Amino acid sequence: MRKIKESILGILAVLCISTPGLYAEEQKVTGSVTSAFLSQYVFRGYELSSGSLVIQPAITLSYYGFSLNLWGNLDTNQKQTQSFVPSDPGSSSWNETDLTLSYTHTAGRFTLTPGYIYYGPNFADQTRELFMAVGYDIITKPVLTIYQDIDRYPGTYVQLTLSHSLPVYEKITLDLGSSFSYMWGQGHSWRTFQESTGGYTGSEYSAFHSGMVSAGFSVPVWKNFVVQPVAQFWFPLSNEASRTVDGNPYNPSGNLDNNFVFGINTSLTF
Repeated sequence: MRKIKESILGILAVLCISTPGLYAEEQKVTGSVTSAFLSQYVFRGYELSSGSLVIQPAITLSYYGFSLNLWGNLDTNQKQTQSFVPSDPGSSSWNETDLTLSYTHTAGRFTLTPGYIYYGPNFADQTRELFMAVGYDIITKPVLTIYQDIDRYPGTYVQLTLSHSLPVYEKITLDLGSSFSYMWGQGHSWRTFQESTGGYTGSEYSAFHSGMVSAGFSVPVWKNFVVQPVAQFWFPLSNEASRTVDGNPYNPSGNLDNNFVFGINTSLTF
């Protein structure tokens, strides 16, 4: 037994010597605490607030490639939109909490990230999604992500995002981004509005959905704390996405409009 114990200890010693810092690096938990202070909450092109400050804090923890993210939304003055009906208009409300679990694997310039999202809004039914993201490390940092709702709102959402940062002064950068999406609804919850019936009895909604372009400045303030003034412009990508029929949104979740969103993001990494 003593010889076996000594052999095991010897093997561990060799591994530690041949891979210095392996355990210290891989077992370190990293993460971030972020907050967004924005003029509007827009999700996949849908207006989920109007004319009020929204505050969106989040915390992310990562370990061995696995990540857990907890995100929330506080609307300081809830108002109805074509995609959002508050239970108490005019009030301040913490109206959504989401949880994301993911794993990221890197192979050369490629990154592969499968994951799971739980959506917990109090203004709509809670639901769950699975997703798969593929990224490639070139100048525009393209990431193609496919989301599949497996619960209340079965459907597929495909999104391409692009981003690039340019140095401006010392450690300040100009951050540019964009996203483009396609939505394919599945099931009765995505039936479109039909003039002939006066209701949502048509075919399932399927269209090039929403686009977004953004610009911001990342300004390091203290050690790992960064402040980012940001502006976003959201717009529909097709007539189906923005279409209305007799004043009713063609898409049962609401038609998309042009929206300009501005605010400040803050981030503390550790």
